[in-house]
Amino acid sequence: MPTPHHLRQAAESFGVDAARYDRTRPPYPVELLHRILAASPGRTVLDVGCGTGIEARQFRDLGCTVLGVEPDPRMADFARSTGIDVEVAKIEDWDPRGRTYDLVTAATAWHWVDPVAGAAAAARVLPAGGRLAPIWHTFKLPDEVTTGFGEVFRRLVPDSPFDMGRQPTGSPLDGYQPILTAAADGIRAAGAFGEAEQWTVDWEKTYTRDEYLDQLPTSGALTRLPAEHIAELQDAVGAVIDRMGGSFTMVYVTVAVTAVRL
Repeated sequence: MPTPHHLRQAAESFGVDAARYDRTRPPYPVELLHRILAASPGRTVLDVGCGTGIEARQFRDLGCTVLGVEPDPRMADFARSTGIDVEVAKIEDWDPRGRTYDLVTAATAWHWVDPVAGAAAAARVLPAGGRLAPIWHTFKLPDEVTTGFGEVFRRLVPDSPFDMGRQPTGSPLDGYQPILTAAADGIRAAGAFGEAEQWTVDWEKTYTRDEYLDQLPTSGALTRLPAEHIAELQDAVGAVIDRMGGSFTMVYVTVAVTAVRL
């Protein structure tokens, strides 16, 4: 699979249905956000790839002042409609104009950023003691859902760089370790941070058939597919969920790869 940050068309495709993205993507465990803030020197936050502002609104509700940087104008417009300040840019090209922040974060978005250039951009706006803390939702579907999804996906999109028919056999973290390791390596290569750590929170969410099929088109592997292909995928996955009784429980591990600015 290509390094995700090179897949720019996928990275900047989520705004095709920003309202669906915001409605269906889950928020981040408040326990983890509190831990990150407690280890940061203050409450000014730069949210990289803020999307529709899901994480940004959570930090705002915890008393933070938040600025989002988002390359997709459609996602940025949605975030602004919820009261989040957003500037349209890739973080690698963004001009901070001398501004600094106590915390630089990203919500399931840092893998779309060049890991070294992104960490270097964060270092430029963080004071000594400031914190970089990109966050990911990692998850594990039931095997039946993965198998049914994968079979149809490979038939419809055989040349896709994404393999939707595979998932880790152990923890949800296992399948994301290449992404998490790339983030830690980028932080190390930037030369401005202490050693990166992984902070995790385990949780679960039960999805009804309709809830999961509503979220499905927001996957980066699907956002650019024709509507008829997405509908066929939804039908196939929906049939699997029906056989499971109409709902299933997703196992999540939300993880921050975090380091302190030296």
